[in-house]
Formats: sequence, C-alpha cells, structure tokens
Amino acid sequence: MTEFVTSSDGTQIAFDRLGSGPPVLLVGGAMQFRAFDPQTGQLAERLAERGFTVVNYDRRGRGESAGRGPYVLDSEIADLKALITEVGGPAALFGSSSGGAICLAAAATGLQVSKLALWEVPLGPELGTDGAEFLAGLQDRIASGDEEATVAFYMRDMPPEWVEGARQGPAWPIMKAISSSLAPDAEALAWTQSRPRAELWSSVRVPILVLVGEDTLPFFPVAAESIVGSVSDGRSTRVPAANHTWELDPMVNVLAEFFAS
Repeated sequence: MTEFVTSSDGTQIAFDRLGSGPPVLLVGGAMQFRAFDPQTGQLAERLAERGFTVVNYDRRGRGESAGRGPYVLDSEIADLKALITEVGGPAALFGSSSGGAICLAAAATGLQVSKLALWEVPLGPELGTDGAEFLAGLQDRIASGDEEATVAFYMRDMPPEWVEGARQGPAWPIMKAISSSLAPDAEALAWTQSRPRAELWSSVRVPILVLVGEDTLPFFPVAAESIVGSVSDGRSTRVPAANHTWELDPMVNVLAEFFAS
C-alpha cells in the first residue's frame, strides 16, 4: 500500500515500505520510479525478506510523487531527509546509476546515512567540465518545453541501440512526461566534478560499496575506482550484470551481506 511523507517544501513523496529491520532506502536514477521499474521493486521485496525495512519511493515529479518543478538537487536531498526521518534513521542508501550521485550528495550534507551502496554511477572525469556543460544543455531543453528533445539529450551518450529501443517502445511517452525531473540527476553528476572528490566527500565517513556489472561499459569501472579512491571507507565489487541491469539473486546476496555487516 502506498504511503506518503511530506518534504520540507510541502511536496508529497510516495513510497512503499516493506519488511522489518534496519532501514534501507532505494534511490532511483534517471527515468526510474515504482510503476516504471519492476527490477527495483523486486530488489525491494527480496531485501525485505532478508530482514530489512526497505523503502522504494517515487522521486518528485515521477509516479505518485507530486512536484511541478523546477527540479533541483537540494529538493531531492530534502525528500531523502524526510524519508529517513519517517523510518527512524539512520538508514542505508542504495543508489542506482545517477541516483548514486544523489546519495553521495545527501551523505555529504550530513543526512543520517549509515551505509552507501552505489550501482554503476556514470561519473565523468574528476574536475572535468562535461557534467556542468551537460547540465546547462539539459536545462535549456527543459526550459524550451520540448520533452522529446530533453529525453534525447539526456540519453545522447548512451549506446545508440538503447536510445532507439526506448524511442520505438511503449515507454517513450512516459519518459517524455517525466523529462523535467531529470535535472537533479544531471546536477548531481555535475556536482561530483565541482571540487576534488576527496574534498567533496571528506565528511562521508560511512562504509561505501560501489558495484559494477561483470559485463559493462568501460567507464563504469573507472568511475567506481574514482569513488573508492576518494572516500575514507570504500570498496568495489563486480556482480553478474549486463547493459546496466543486474541479475537479481547475486545483487540481493551482495547487498544483504553489506547492509547486515
């Protein structure tokens, strides 16, 4: 049954709460929300079976969560703070793709985070400018009101077959409808290049597990090692996965062990 929590600006954030035990919040990346992302829903169910209170929520502007924009990273962090308070934090966070950058930003601001598990975060080079340039280009397209151009721009660096498959599939209208909510994803990724990463994350003292697939794009392992090398308590591991999509059983086992340790 869907529950709701009120964020600091009055926005209603919709979530599912499953299981009982130490809290774990699942933070989606670009395009992800409960009705559109059965893989994360399955992950929530399986982690709940392993003895955790799991929160799977719709980020603002997606699914059942309200929000009219402009969508910014600070609001995403405020939403996480409200959810952590709701479950009686501190809480572990699992960040998928760009959601992992949001998790790092949330932990760096001092939210009650106990652990971070980050799945294939698409970071650019440390101190690079591509993230800020990408954010500016995305914001221009959002401001124009052209939803199709916004989604296409966000996906421009993805494999062409991913983009064309999405464009030809039934999900494309949904992706266009939530296109404005992609801004915080780009903002979080740009933030990771704004200062030396060891400086950005110096206040993040919790254990961090960075996961990448055994069959993955070349830049994901590089990004994972950049995170691990810039935090006080980080390690990386590989799990059976391909095309940015994990195999459920191995992922559950790795996460359950990490969150319980």
